[in-house]
Amino acid sequence: MNPEELLAIAERIVGWGGPGEQIEAVVGHSRETDVRVYEGEIESLSVAESQGVGIRVITDGRQGFAHAGTLDADVLEETLAEARDNARFGSPDEFFGLAEPDGVTHPELDLYHESLLAFGTEAKIDLALELERAVRAGDSRIVGVESADYGDVVGADAIATTTGIRSSGRDTSCYLTAYSLASESDETQTGFGFSVGREPASLSVEEAATDAVDRATRMLGATQPPTERVTVVLDPMVTAQFLSIIGGTLSGEAVLKGRSLFADRLDDQVAASAVTLVDDPTNPAAFSATDADGEGLATRRNQLIGGGTLERFLHNSYTGRRSGSASTGSAVRSYAGTPGVGCQALSLVPGDRTPAELIAGIDNGVLIQGVSGLHSGVNPVSGDFSTGAEGLRIRNGQLAEPIREITIASTLQRMLLDVTAVGSDLTWLPMSSAGVTLVVAEVTMSGA
Repeated sequence: MNPEELLAIAERIVGWGGPGEQIEAVVGHSRETDVRVYEGEIESLSVAESQGVGIRVITDGRQGFAHAGTLDADVLEETLAEARDNARFGSPDEFFGLAEPDGVTHPELDLYHESLLAFGTEAKIDLALELERAVRAGDSRIVGVESADYGDVVGADAIATTTGIRSSGRDTSCYLTAYSLASESDETQTGFGFSVGREPASLSVEEAATDAVDRATRMLGATQPPTERVTVVLDPMVTAQFLSIIGGTLSGEAVLKGRSLFADRLDDQVAASAVTLVDDPTNPAAFSATDADGEGLATRRNQLIGGGTLERFLHNSYTGRRSGSASTGSAVRSYAGTPGVGCQALSLVPGDRTPAELIAGIDNGVLIQGVSGLHSGVNPVSGDFSTGAEGLRIRNGQLAEPIREITIASTLQRMLLDVTAVGSDLTWLPMSSAGVTLVVAEVTMSGA
């Protein structure tokens, strides 16, 4: 179903509004394919199609919401009636209200590629099989491939409101992922590799396979080091996970709920001068790029931290209104839920030095290539940070022996202030945060 058809459905629903009602209709349609191969055979293949509508009604300061997983005409009317009924029993809130056009123009982004639709199921299977073969051939120590996957999504959505918002769009995305298994001297290590794009032609089997092989083989022979304070270098994949936690504390929703360590710190120096953090879903290179947020407002580049100074929080229309500001085009949601607030394409502004150049300047440190229990080990209110990790020692500017069974600990506040360098290797991942090599001084590494 194309975006114009979805928008027509949304407009029809909005047209059913009565006097004094605010109505918002969000309509979505998507088709996903997932292929997994194992030992040269198809382990699983799924093609799933979903569509549905979410309707929000606001009247007399009360909000009601309902959704349905079909676009049948009679169900649309029933869903609107249910949303109206839910509004009758909702708690009043003076800040309830739909988003209104704010004059920001929707960016023109090249997010939809017809070539993905023409890429047949057999070709998708062949690509996953090619990836598995490439991982196996990458090193004699690779003894198996736990999984080799191809996946893609074709999506379209539309939003219409009684406040005058009309927005629709569509996008495509696809990815390759592989988990490798390396063994030597009765020791086994795993590695992960990936490649993402908007169409299959942009995917790189070689890139995904090489990463999966290298991450597994270089950890063979890992030992547990002694406890000490060191400079840590976060691999782009780890940095992306770290940024996702920071981003979560910079939403107006988190601030209003008392769940942000940055509440009341606007205009404060919260990070090193090398840190400029932006959320920019208008960047078409971002895996999660989009021209409209979850309320139909135009997305925009929001600089959250500039040169270490906290400049703003992200808002949807509700949190903006309640905070005395305005939406930053940062509403996130599916048709099955009401709008929340979140980062859509978070990244650090990269520096001008490569990872190799950064490592060359470190006498004693650790390259962290993987973490475990990250979200459970971080308190977004106090900032306490502690997570299991593995990686490679850095000695005299060179990567050295692998280490494992370590814990790195600090606080989010201290880590941001102790950033000494940001790498030039900005890497977009299959998530809403980008990765980059990040150097952080004075982190406690707990080992033997």
